[in-house]
Amino acid sequence: MTTEEKKSFENIAELYLYLDSLFDRDNTDDQLFASSYLRGFISISVIEFGDESQALSPALASSIDEKLQAARTELSPQDRQIVQDYWLELREAFV
Repeated sequence: MTTEEKKSFENIAELYLYLDSLFDRDNTDDQLFASSYLRGFISISVIEFGDESQALSPALASSIDEKLQAARTELSPQDRQIVQDYWLELREAFV
């Protein structure tokens, strides 16, 4: 993800479009796995904050952080690291 892409996420709908577009690009299986896994947690948190038209915010990022932490045991240590690394990169768009 480039800095330019991060700045283009004006709202959740644009973030979803970006995540969906990853499947049309040349990405690794790990990137596709992490983005899909995170999209689920993003969707769950978005429901609590509004809808897809809402802006990305630190509060929304914190909610996603909490949900990821609560689900840590769902993934193997290796997969958890893949998701965590991708989230740390993606999370920058929320602040």
